[in-house]
Formats: sequence, C-alpha cells, structure tokens
Amino acid sequence: MSGEVPIPEPPGLPLIGHLAELDRELPIRSFISLADKYGEIYRLRLPGRSLVVCSSHRLIDELCDEKRFLKVPKGALHEIRQGVHDGLFTARLEEPNWGIAHRVLMPAFGPVSIRGMFDEMHDISSQLAMKWARYGPHHPIEVPDDFTRLALDTLALCSMGYRFNSYYTSELHPFVAAMGDFLTESGNRPNRTMPSWFYRKEDAKYWQDIETLRTTADEVLQERKNHPSDRKDLLTAMLKGVDPKTGQHMSDSSITDNLITFLIAGHETTSGLLSFAFYELLKHPEAYRKAQQEVDMVIGKGPITVEHMSKLPYIAAVLRETLRVDSPISQYALTAKEETLLAGKYLIRPDETIGVLIKKAHCDPAVFGADAEQFKPERMLDEPFNKLPKNAWKPFGNGLRGCIGRPFAWQEATLAMAILLQNFNFVLDDPGYSLALKQTLTLKPRGFRMRASLRDGLTASQLENRLAGKEISPASPQGIVRNGSNSATTNGHSGKPMTVLYGSNSGTCESLAQRIASEASHRGFRISRLDHLDTANGSLPKGEPVVIITASYEGQPPDNAAHFVSWIESLKGETALEGVQYTVFGVGHREWAQTFHRIPKLIDSKLSEAGATRIADLGLADVGSGDAFVDFESWEDGVFWPALAKQYGTSSDESDVLQGASLKVTVTSPRSSTLRQDVMDGLVVSTRTLTAEGEPVKKHIEITLPSDQTYRAGDYLAVLPINPKPVVERAMRRFHLPWDSHVTISSDEISYLPTNTSLPAHNILGAYVELSQPATKRNIAGLVEATKDQDAKEALKKLASESYEEVLAKRISVLDLLEKYPSVDLPLGVFLSMLPPMRVRQYSISSSPLWNPSHVTLTFSLLEAPSKSGQGMHLGVASTYMASLQPGDTLHVAVRPSHAAFHLPQDVENTPVICVAAGAGIAPFRGFVQERAAMIAAGRKLAPATLFFGCRRPGRDDLYAEELAEWEKEGAIRVVRAYSRDPGAKYRYVQDALLGEEEAVLEAWRTGVKMFICGSRAVGDSVRAAVMRIAREEARREGKDDSDEHLSEWWEGLRNTRYASDVFD
Repeated sequence: MSGEVPIPEPPGLPLIGHLAELDRELPIRSFISLADKYGEIYRLRLPGRSLVVCSSHRLIDELCDEKRFLKVPKGALHEIRQGVHDGLFTARLEEPNWGIAHRVLMPAFGPVSIRGMFDEMHDISSQLAMKWARYGPHHPIEVPDDFTRLALDTLALCSMGYRFNSYYTSELHPFVAAMGDFLTESGNRPNRTMPSWFYRKEDAKYWQDIETLRTTADEVLQERKNHPSDRKDLLTAMLKGVDPKTGQHMSDSSITDNLITFLIAGHETTSGLLSFAFYELLKHPEAYRKAQQEVDMVIGKGPITVEHMSKLPYIAAVLRETLRVDSPISQYALTAKEETLLAGKYLIRPDETIGVLIKKAHCDPAVFGADAEQFKPERMLDEPFNKLPKNAWKPFGNGLRGCIGRPFAWQEATLAMAILLQNFNFVLDDPGYSLALKQTLTLKPRGFRMRASLRDGLTASQLENRLAGKEISPASPQGIVRNGSNSATTNGHSGKPMTVLYGSNSGTCESLAQRIASEASHRGFRISRLDHLDTANGSLPKGEPVVIITASYEGQPPDNAAHFVSWIESLKGETALEGVQYTVFGVGHREWAQTFHRIPKLIDSKLSEAGATRIADLGLADVGSGDAFVDFESWEDGVFWPALAKQYGTSSDESDVLQGASLKVTVTSPRSSTLRQDVMDGLVVSTRTLTAEGEPVKKHIEITLPSDQTYRAGDYLAVLPINPKPVVERAMRRFHLPWDSHVTISSDEISYLPTNTSLPAHNILGAYVELSQPATKRNIAGLVEATKDQDAKEALKKLASESYEEVLAKRISVLDLLEKYPSVDLPLGVFLSMLPPMRVRQYSISSSPLWNPSHVTLTFSLLEAPSKSGQGMHLGVASTYMASLQPGDTLHVAVRPSHAAFHLPQDVENTPVICVAAGAGIAPFRGFVQERAAMIAAGRKLAPATLFFGCRRPGRDDLYAEELAEWEKEGAIRVVRAYSRDPGAKYRYVQDALLGEEEAVLEAWRTGVKMFICGSRAVGDSVRAAVMRIAREEARREGKDDSDEHLSEWWEGLRNTRYASDVFD
C-alpha cells in the first residue's frame, strides 16, 4: 500500500520465530520490554501466527474503532472456550448465544439491580474483615489469596445464591481449586512447543477440571429450577429473562457457560484490582491517608450503606489510578476486519492478531505526562478523569465487548476498601517489598503480604457489632498495641514499659533501636514494643517513654516510616497526642543540605505541636562526617538515659559493667544456617577487572536476579556482604577459635544475632556482625574493665577521652584494639554484643533490563589500602566480598528503586540527556546508554545525549571505553572525557569539560535537557559550581539577577525536576 512503513520486529530464529523473546512465566514483562525497545508498535512471529503489539494511545484510539477492528478470543481465551463455550467473555461476536445473553443480562447489571446486591456484598466483605481482625496485628496476610476468596464468594452469592464459604475452610472448594488449575493450564496451552502426546497428563487434568466446573454449575442451575426462588440475582435473570430482539430464553447450556464465566472473569479482575490498590496505597502514604480520611469523613464510625458508595470520590480515583498503572487485564486481542493501514502507515492483515497492550498505553506520557508511571490518584478524580482523551483508559475493554460486570465490580471493590480502611490500619509485612507479578489469565502481585491492626482500640467482638450495625461501647484507650513479627517484650525483666520505634532502610536505625532495647532492662525499663514506625500509624501509647529513631533520605522518610510521618503531618489541634511522652534520634547525610535531618526534626516538632511531651532533647547524627553509632552512643549516655532517669526515677544496674554480659556463647559441633529475610539469592554469572594493572581496581560483576525481582536502569542493588576472610581470621585467632568450631548463642535480651541454634563461628563473625566498625567510647570503656594491665588501661582510657578523634579518623575497631592490647580478656559474647549487625550496601545497577531483564551488572571500586590504625590492611567489606566472588557463587541481593527522578525521561524521543560522572560513578549511566542503544537498534529515534566522564588516563581506567565507542557510533551517546593524570588532555576534570562545552550545555538546557550526576561529593560540588558559573554568565548576558543567593535557590529548585544526583562518600 502507498505510504506503508515496515512494522519493527526483533531478530527471529528458524521454526520458532520470536518465541524465545517471551518469558514463559511472566510474558507481560517481555511485551513491555519489547515496547520499551521498539516503541509503540512491533510484530512478533510465533509458531502458526503473527502478533502485532500496539502500546500508544494514538494507535489504541484508532484500534477502538469497531467498524474496522473486532475482539477475538485467541490465546488463553481460546483455551477457556473449551470450558465455557460461547459465554460472554469468550464468544465470537457473530455467535447468537452471545447476543441473547448480552441483551438478557444488561438489565441485571443496571444500577437498581447492583444496589440490590449491596447487602450480600457487605456480608462477604464483613467475613473478610472479621478474619483479619481475628488474625491479630502480628499475622502476615496473603493479600491476593484473601481478595480472591472475597471476589469468588461475592460473585457466587450475588449471582446464584451459592456460598463457597471460603473464609471458613482451610481447603478450597473443589470448584474453586478446579477453576484455578483450569485457568493456569489455559494460559500455558497456547505456548506449547512439544507434540501433544507430551502433555497427556496435563490434558487429562484440564478436561477433568472442566468437568468439575460444569457439573457444579449444572447442579446449582438444576437446584434453582427445582426450587424456584424470588431472589433477584443473575441466575434468576438468566432463567426468566427474555431476549427483546429474538424473544428467546437462554438455554441451560448457555446459563451454565455464563455462570462459570462470571466467576472466572469477575474473581480474577476484582481480586487483582484490590490487591494492587492496597499495594499502591501502602507504597504511597499520602494517598493512603487521603483515602482513609475520606472514609472517616463520609462514613464515620457507623454502618456503611449503599448510599455511601457514590460519595467516595477519592476512593474512586484510587481504583481508577490502580486500573491505569496496574490493570489486572494487561492486554486484549483484536483482529482487523480487512487489510488496513494503522496510523496511515502500518499494514495490518486480517489473519494476524493485534495485541492491545493497555498496561503500557496507560502510561503513555503523551496523555499522562512525564510522571505517567507514578501512582497519583489526583489525576483520576472526576474532573480530570472526565477530561481524558477518548480511549485513554481502557481497563474494562472496548465497546460492545466491554466488561458487562463493571458496575458490579466497582461497587464490590469500593465497599471492600471502605470497610477495610474504616476499621483497620495496614502495613507491609516486609517494608522493603517491591512489586513482583504473577501472571495467569490476569496479573496479580506475587508475594504481597501485609498486616492489619484494628483502629480506634476496637476488639474483634466490637468490630463484629459495628459491621452488623449494632451499637458498640466506646473502646478504652489501648496503652500498648504490639504490632508485627518484630514486636518483642523483654522476658524475665520487670521495669517501666518502653516503646521503641524505628524508621530504617539500610538497617542502621534498626540496629540503634535494638541497642536501646537490649540495654533497657539494665536501666530500669522493659520493652513493651520494638517495631518500625508505620506500625504506630494512628496511635502512640501513653504513660511510657516512646523512643523514635529514624533516618532521612533526601528529605523523605524511610520506607517503613512514611505512613507514620503522613499521619503526624495530618494531626490537628494541640491536644491530639496529649499524654504521649517521646524522644527522637535522627540520622542523616549533610550532602542533602536543604533536607538535612528533615524527617527526625519534623517528627520531633509535630509531636510537640500535637501536645506530646518531649522527655529528652533531639539527638542527631551525620553519617557524612562521622559515625552514627558514636554520635548515638554520646546522645544515649549524655542525654537520653539521664533524662529518663530524671523523668521516671529509674536507676542503672551497675552490677553488669560489661555491655553484653548476658549474651552467652557455647561452642558446639552441629551445623545449621539462617538467612536474612529481606534479601534473596542471586547468582554470579561473570566478573572482570576494568582497570589496568597498577591503577586503583574497579570491577564489573554480572548477577542473575532472584526470579521475582525486576529493575529499571538507574535502580540500586542492595548486597548483604560477608566480612573479608582475613579480618574474620584475625577475630578467630584473637579468640582462639578453631576454624571448624560452632557457637550457640543464648540471650535474655533482644538480639539481632541468631539465638538458640548452632552455627559455625566463622559464619557468625563473617556474616552477622560489622567487624570493622570503629569502636565507640562505651566499647573502649568495656575493654578498660576487661584488662588488669595498668599500662593498657591508661592507654585505652586516653583513647576513650582526649584521643577519641584518632579512633574515628583511623577507623580503629574493637578487633584492632584487642590485637593491640592482648592483655584485654574479653569474652566472645561481650565482643559480639559490642558490634552492630551486618548491613546491606547499595550499589547503582550498571545495566538496563532492555539488555537482559533478569540480569544486572554492578560497577564498583575495590577498597584495599593500608589500615590507618596500623593493624594490617583496611578492606572494604562489600567491595572485597564482591571482588572475591566467582561465576556460580550465590550472594544475597535485593533490587531497591532509586529516586523517581533518577531514571531516563519518559519522552526519550524529545528530551535531551546530560550525564556527569567520575570513576565508578559511571555505573548508572552505562545502564542509561545501554538502554538508549537498545532503543536505537530497534529503530527508534532519540533526542541527543552526552556523557561527561572523568578518569585518570586513557587506556588505564577509562571504564567501558570500547562499549561506549560502539554506542557512540550508533548515536546512543556522545562522550566527553576528562583525564586528571594525562598532561596532554583537553580537560582535566568533569567540571572543566562542562565549562569547555558551555555552548552545547546551554543549548541542551534551552531544549529541556535532563541532567544526571553520579560520583563522590567532590564531583557533585564541582558540577554544581560549574553549572552555577555557566548560569551566572548567562544571567549577566541577559541582565538578570546573578547573585549567589539567587543562583543557589534556582539550582536547588530544579533538583529532581531538571536534574537528579546520586552522590556518595
């Protein structure tokens, strides 16, 4: 045809075509990755068929023209037809039963009919709420499973008066189990590659499941026919309804088909919607707070009625936005009625399938802006929602074949959210959980668990009365609510109760909280609760000290403190927290000058403003200039414990001078192992050294991710390291431990160490504690008490006082001191208790998922230098560990998302990019360039990008020079280098290169460039100075304000909009 443009497609293989491009377990990941690479349209040639995938609004808007394109049951839907034939979901448009059923059932899904189902929907939602209430706040809830039970039971009751009673049995009803297996196999069958005889066992089970489904549905139908009912449900509508067009009734077979269809289609989508909605709310505390506040304002604490359903616009916006970014139906299939040109240039034949990739189209920046992938319910409030372009939001399908059950699902989901938010507060069971997907017929979160605690001090019995619309007596204030699996009570100790709450991403603040908890019993207190801050969302105990220890990340709260912060920010009045007694300790990094310690200071001030009493002054630590553990210990000893002793009249137990004396260690021989929960196994694929001999070592490592993990270019990989073997050997020698010795740890206190289980001593010393952590003053005081040598005592006393700065400057560890002063007789248990737990380290990922969605690469500098303490070599814990790994080794990792701004712009075709890095700071930008190269190789035309990269010498530490040269030829990047040790170099440092390329930088800035900076603090400061200098000269040329104050304010105002930085020490 005239004007035809070829549809891009990946390179194929003989016989199987593009089948190898698809992830069999999670095909949607492949479809999205291919859309990222090839753009709005691409073709896949699969055995026996051709598939054209479209993912932009402009193409899908055209595909919604039912005069040219029609929905067809292909792929998994074709297999589902084997069980439900020409039911509404799987029928072909020309099949008469579809038209009859559609016309008969339309009135049954009208507003009046749906309102009439409210009471039965409320019945099932109440069962779910009571189940969670009786679980208690410690129990991890399998969210998708319980919402699947909700959707199935609601549909069965409302559609045909049948009760599965899923919340009252541990085993699923045979119908439910058969349906799950049937759907899974229906999804697998289209992707078979072996002869049919190879799948005989699967086929037998498939047909057996179909028989179970149809037999059960037939029994329900016959029961209703034999015992007529006046119920106004869907089964009655199908039995009694008459098609206004043909005058026909639905046949028994068609009724059976559609009973099963309702349960299949409705339970999958609604359960997925609710699961994703709660995930998004838990990841977006401000949205969570607004949704819950709306429920409180509109409904209050009384019964929920059908009239409330239309008065919750923010809940509606949450559901719409969830369906936009996390639609359970990720794509649907169409065919062209005849050969046609799509967008006037892409030839579509009637014999090929068109995949409408709505999961990608719903994030089209042309419609939803640069933040299209972010969850923002405000964009889906009634007014902006009604202004969306036609066909921009298609989670319920299109036109005649759109979802007939949409009003049913909407009321069911709104009611469930209202009941749950009215009566519970929720937290993620694992605050570090990142969304993983499970794909069957639809998408659902994989491994998503949360915990639920009743609000307003309710008991389960009181909730039961509230849900039934009965009066309940006011709940008495609950002094202490122990939330979560980490809740702990110090057993065997009397004392005044104390609550310790922490906000922590990397583990530092959690470790500090554990220190408070472990020392409490020696100070006259007992720990009533130790948990993360989000478990206190909505309530704080009164009459006892509440200790809050939290970090601040670029002015934002840690993942497990965001809901708590959102709550206290929303508090009104000066008496809201009257009776709460608190203190706050904060950890931050001074690099983020505008937001330094923002969160701990905010919590401290907001609690005070709400009427809480500060019992000890705010303590602060700067990890950018000192050691958090040292600053914390100084605050503990100088401020915190003295203030509590004065306030509560407690005294310290001086009989136990050595901290950790209650930690007992027994050497044994059995073997076992334990693993940290928030990281999973990754596998090393390859490693290589990037620098020439004699240069500071920088390495590259490729790792296979755990199967549930996904990432974006620019994200981090958290690595849980092991102490360097030479350091572990030093500790083993110092405590005279044979290499094959095992230890069993027991403790009366809260401990981060594995207790009451036998582990190899080198495992404990290598994997569980930070052996290289600088000694604190309290640590050194403990060493003083453990030696009788007067010279050693005096030397150690001096180190703990006037010479302590030397300890910090030289990073002198407890192990260093034990080796230097052999007369110190320190028990192993006391030594272990002095050390903080091993913490994860984050590294920028240096690859793109468009290269390989299941593999990541890291680029890191190996830290290895003579120790300033004089005790051997100083070895970087994580870098030494990773440098020791070989292909085939396993390590513990987790993907951590970077700041939302630290990713390539959505509109890559029109937004230029500048990246500035030095040394290993190139890591995220290698991923960016790799991603751009993949897009260009797929035929996309991108806006220009420039990398300013600093290193020492050409050919020595010019990282990835060959790759970058190839990518530069392809047009993915322009590289401007600065060589600090090459006298003939044009530029010495990256800031020199920026100034030397001033005109190009200015031109890019004027066209909307997004700038990224990664490297040391010195690099960040130098880049800032260079940009400010360019901006000052431009301001002078234009006669604008060029003062330092104005330019600084301008630069900070652009953070995370026009530029994003990732600066490290």
